[in-house]
Amino acid sequence: MPPPAPPTAPPPGPPARGPLSLHRPFLRSPLAPLRLGQLLLGAACWGTVAAHKYEGAAHFALFAAVLAWLLALALTGLSLLGRWALVPLLGARWLLANAAHDLLLGAGLYAAAAGVMGHKAERNSYCNLRGYSQPCLYRAYLAAAVCAALAAALHLLSGLYCLARRCRGHRDIV
Repeated sequence: MPPPAPPTAPPPGPPARGPLSLHRPFLRSPLAPLRLGQLLLGAACWGTVAAHKYEGAAHFALFAAVLAWLLALALTGLSLLGRWALVPLLGARWLLANAAHDLLLGAGLYAAAAGVMGHKAERNSYCNLRGYSQPCLYRAYLAAAVCAALAAALHLLSGLYCLARRCRGHRDIV
């Protein structure tokens, strides 16, 4: 006689697949293009900051952008391979982990980086005048601020998507 089923079963993990097979439902979900945009804009942000001379608060902006980008890369990789069940403590709550990352870490860190780089661009706006011949980092700071602000917006959208799925009773990201 088989044992009785537990009263509340844990959320189902991804189906068993080969080691490199893609989780196709994730690729068809709205979260996949949002994650791709987050990764592209995040890489553009920290690449722009790192490629130019930076000092002071730009160190924090670089740290924030790289940290948020690395975490988004890890979430995307685990979701793409469907292996979030391997993450201790968070695998069973993958939808909430994604929402918390996007709303608290991603949007928060990128918004802070956008503010720092926007402030640095404003402080260097004098060199944007026609005829100014000295080296100027205004455009680099402005580009980093715009990329960080757009990345923060994408993190906000994906966090709201995860929360909306949670409110509808879903327990998984797809």
